[in-house]
Amino acid sequence: MSLYAGGVNLRHRGGGWLLREVELRLQAGQLHALIGPNGAGKTSLLRLLAGDLASDPPVLLDGRPLQRWAPIALARRRAVFSQHDVLRFDFTAAEVVGLGRLPWRTPADADATAAALAAVGAEPLATRPYTELSGGERARVRLARALAQIWPVQALPPRFLLLDEPLAHLDFAFRQRCLQLLRNLSAAGAGVLLVLHEPELAAAWADRVTLLGCGEVVAQGPAAVLTPSVLSRAYGVPIARHNGLWHVESQC
Repeated sequence: MSLYAGGVNLRHRGGGWLLREVELRLQAGQLHALIGPNGAGKTSLLRLLAGDLASDPPVLLDGRPLQRWAPIALARRRAVFSQHDVLRFDFTAAEVVGLGRLPWRTPADADATAAALAAVGAEPLATRPYTELSGGERARVRLARALAQIWPVQALPPRFLLLDEPLAHLDFAFRQRCLQLLRNLSAAGAGVLLVLHEPELAAAWADRVTLLGCGEVVAQGPAAVLTPSVLSRAYGVPIARHNGLWHVESQC
């Protein structure tokens, strides 16, 4: 079972291409990293896979176009972590996480909320107002909300988690915890798409990598596809690898 974009195209309002003939299949049980320079189309592709934007041809979930899924059925199969934080209501952190259970409304909602908070180490934040949290704390609460929406991840049919730069506001310790959590979720059967800016993290943690550049797929496959020449072509600068890290080579 999979979430599949097969040769999708998307134009912006000015008529130019945001995405051109992009193919990506997110399999259940897979951690798939999506990387590329700013403006490459990563967020646009994630929004297509989430069903927030329509594409030609349509994105398929288990072989059926997303537009043919009832909203509540789709919400029970996939959850989205957005890089934009728009919540301004003075809810507690636990109440924010509980919003992820709205597609379900079952006796298990309280347990799912508590489990999601625990998974991201946010139990101490549960009773604090969300608007008073730091950027990193808010990111963890929003991640917990997405987890609560697809909890339990071992359920069948498989569920999918789409994350747009969830590591952006996290410190080193919580970045590591988040990556391990996503690795565990995929091992438990969920399909996880992770938008990143660090090729070395994609190479270290992901089962599969897609590198976008100017709205097109530059490379796709296991981490071995991330070579210096491929990354240099995508980012438009000479890139080399030293001590396990990617660096822009000096042009002096």
